[in-house]
Amino acid sequence: KLEHINKSRLFVCSQIPHEETPAKKLRLSKPSKSAALHLDLCKAASSTDALLHLLHFARKPVEAESVEGVVRILLEHYYKETDHSVRLKIASLLGLLSKTPGFSPDCIVGDAIDALSSEKSHQVLAQLLDSLLLIGTQLPESPTVRLRLTEVAYKHLADASFGVRKKCLQLLGCLGTVDAPPTKDTEGPGTSLAVKDVQSVISDYFGDQDPRVRTAALQAMLQLHERGMKIQQIIYDQACRLLSDDYEQVRSAAVQMVWVLSQLFPESIVPIPSSNEEIRLVDDAFGKISHMVSDGSWMVRVQAAKTLGSMLQVSPHFLEQTLDKKLMSDLRRKRTAHERAKELFASGEFSSGRKWADDAPKEKLDSNTVNLIASGACGAFVHGLEDEMFEVRIAAVEALCRLARSSPGFAEKCLDFLVDMFNDEIEEVRLQSIHVLRDISTHITLREDQLDTVLAVLEDSSRDIREALHELLCCTNVSTKECIQLALLELLKNLNKYPGDRNSVWKCLKFLGSRHPTLVLPLAPELLSTHPFFDTPEPDMDDPAYIAVLVLVFNAATSCPTMPALFSDHTFRHYAYLRDSLSHLVPPLPVRTQLHVLPAGRTETAARLFLQQSLKRASAIQNPEAAGARDLLDFTIRDLRRLGELQAELAGAADFCSTYLHCQLLLMEALQEKRWNVAVPLCLQQNATATAAAQQILQDSYQLEFLFSGLDRGQLASVHHVRLQARALQLILSARRRQGTDSLMSSCETFLQDVETFHRSFGAELLHLQGCFVERLVEQLPRLWAAKGAEVVKLLQSALRQSGFLQLTPPQQVGVLLPRASILEPSGESDNPLRFTSGLVVALDLDATLEHVRDPQSSVRVQVLYPDGQSHVVHPKPGDFRKPGPSRHRLITQVYLSHTAWTEPSQVEVRLLLAYSSSSSSSSRLGWSDSMDGLAPSEAAVEGTIPLSKAVKVYIMPKPARR
Repeated sequence: KLEHINKSRLFVCSQIPHEETPAKKLRLSKPSKSAALHLDLCKAASSTDALLHLLHFARKPVEAESVEGVVRILLEHYYKETDHSVRLKIASLLGLLSKTPGFSPDCIVGDAIDALSSEKSHQVLAQLLDSLLLIGTQLPESPTVRLRLTEVAYKHLADASFGVRKKCLQLLGCLGTVDAPPTKDTEGPGTSLAVKDVQSVISDYFGDQDPRVRTAALQAMLQLHERGMKIQQIIYDQACRLLSDDYEQVRSAAVQMVWVLSQLFPESIVPIPSSNEEIRLVDDAFGKISHMVSDGSWMVRVQAAKTLGSMLQVSPHFLEQTLDKKLMSDLRRKRTAHERAKELFASGEFSSGRKWADDAPKEKLDSNTVNLIASGACGAFVHGLEDEMFEVRIAAVEALCRLARSSPGFAEKCLDFLVDMFNDEIEEVRLQSIHVLRDISTHITLREDQLDTVLAVLEDSSRDIREALHELLCCTNVSTKECIQLALLELLKNLNKYPGDRNSVWKCLKFLGSRHPTLVLPLAPELLSTHPFFDTPEPDMDDPAYIAVLVLVFNAATSCPTMPALFSDHTFRHYAYLRDSLSHLVPPLPVRTQLHVLPAGRTETAARLFLQQSLKRASAIQNPEAAGARDLLDFTIRDLRRLGELQAELAGAADFCSTYLHCQLLLMEALQEKRWNVAVPLCLQQNATATAAAQQILQDSYQLEFLFSGLDRGQLASVHHVRLQARALQLILSARRRQGTDSLMSSCETFLQDVETFHRSFGAELLHLQGCFVERLVEQLPRLWAAKGAEVVKLLQSALRQSGFLQLTPPQQVGVLLPRASILEPSGESDNPLRFTSGLVVALDLDATLEHVRDPQSSVRVQVLYPDGQSHVVHPKPGDFRKPGPSRHRLITQVYLSHTAWTEPSQVEVRLLLAYSSSSSSSSRLGWSDSMDGLAPSEAAVEGTIPLSKAVKVYIMPKPARR
């Protein structure tokens, strides 16, 4: 019976549904930082233990909500502690805690100020003031806090410790009010300390006994100037006296102070000591700072030299005095005879004739006291250029460059000094001198003796020096034909000694010829070895020196129509050959050759017109299914690619347009009607073709965005539009292949996020893209968000097939720039393999030139591809990049190769790649207001590389190790 009863109970219980027990809610709480700190400090048996606990606590982060409690615990222990080192650490922690993200330190200002009142240690006082400075900088919008802190600074300015006075001055400089100072009428006994004239208070400490306080006072005044306060002119005399201070930091800050006042009051008149003369303040400041170029501290000399370069308002005769060590006589104002007679008449003294020279002037003129410019300024740049420290010489060279750019007359006078710096013993000084001379080349013309000194640098073993000099000669004017002949001779010597400089020398001669056509004309018969009566032998076209001469002559002939009459028959043949092989060095000439007739001019204009007409012809395609549409795009792409090869100036625009049209062609082929009318199970081959086309469009779109520079927003909108079309095509194809609604809905949501991102970024450009694919989607966007995955795919397919050809914005006059890279070394022409032991490494020297590459230090990679398919990518160091000229970079590095043993030498391919990342570049290139927040995860994670140069093949031979 009991068993029967139990079974019946179990049956009844199984029929009654169980009530769900409520889930217990867990509350996760972090341990309180203040409580843990309080326990640690209470357990501390000595000051040393407390200090160790504080040091350990400082290494851990603190949440914003716990900061106030931690500060209370710290201050509670602060008042109990007798060891000043522990109080010092607590004071520093107050400043560190105030910088906690998300915490507003206004609630601890009063407690920190109260801690000052009872403190006797000067070190702790200084640290508390430093913490208050950190708190004040965190509250820039709180004038009440700033007033309280400045009152504290005024109160402790009279402290006996230099550290306290220094921190008070820093407080006044960073937090002092920059409003107009109170007038005498408003000042009174009840005036607050915080509204005092902060400038007068700080200037009182220019004469402090401690040099560190004097430095802090000058820096505080400079800080007020940076915050917008106009410094008073009366401070000028005090700052000038500090230029002769014994402490170099004071002199350095005084130089900055004098410069600031010279920029604020350049036309103010100041008296000259020990004379009745007056001078402009900027001229007087220039003379005083010039004197500091001979200072005993090299750091002050560097700063003085740099400061001189920014004083562009100085008078020309004072500026020229810095290049002559002798004091010019015209810098001393002499009174006329009429003025001297008038003064003699006013004094009532006349010559009686009884005494010799009794009518001589009563005053004794001392040239050192009547000079309008300090004698130390004479030859200031001469002293700077001859300084023993190369940092001073570099600063002097840079200052000369800045002054010479604004004064063509001064540029001519300082030319000899800059040319002499080409012989400096330090390579950095020589390189900087060459760069400076290139910057001011528009104002100067080199004489033969100067050019001889400049060309001597071509013997330098440094590749950077030689290439910088080639860039200098590209933009320099010379005076005579002997200079052209001398430059050509030295460049040919350079070419013979350093064959790797071939391209740089050819480019240099290209610009040298185009800038001096009239000087090259009388040299043409001698350079081409022509004779009016005798036939001369035809030179070898494989000789780089002969090609260099032809580059010089052909570029000069563009502006000299009489020069082609001096050419021989073989010169015309050589011109036709070089025009095709080196079109970037040889310009078109109005001459008739045996091969073809070259246009007389306007070649670039005609090429640009052809580019625009080709785009207009391609944009006329309205129906992709129309007969001949595909052939028209094929021919247009071919013509644009050939145009980019022939016209270097339009290479970027032509390649950009051809790549974009290729994307449109692939899209047309993928959307053909015959591919979409087949049943889904029978369209595997069509799906594979369309999938490959969509993937290729995506790759080309990233190449269009990240490889080319100079794109406007309309062109970027077209690139992103074709990328969205490719993504839509991928989504449709993936929906036809797979089953399952969850993954399809996720893909649809990601795509719709991309559409919204495009709409936010290029909303203004949509007005010019009428009837485009994205415009149709934006109109139906609310419906798409509410629809299911299959319906979204159906709408996308309909919008994609109905969208027409999107016209590309024609390139502007500046044009689109195409980054280029060419590997000079290794050349790939050698048949001798690099032999090395298997398993070890061999260093391969790599030398490449880069043009129009944005930020090459972070984007350029070197790829090595082995015969067995293995490859590795090398990221060059930033120090391997040089910048010989604008928009040009040079990569000189070593690539380490290694492999197992081979039986025969095999080729290894080396090429340059351009790395890109949409997550790091899209926001900066497009200027999106919400940065990357609106990007979909798929768009923000795209990274890849683009080939930047042609592959160079190098033979290598790993040998087995000997045993």
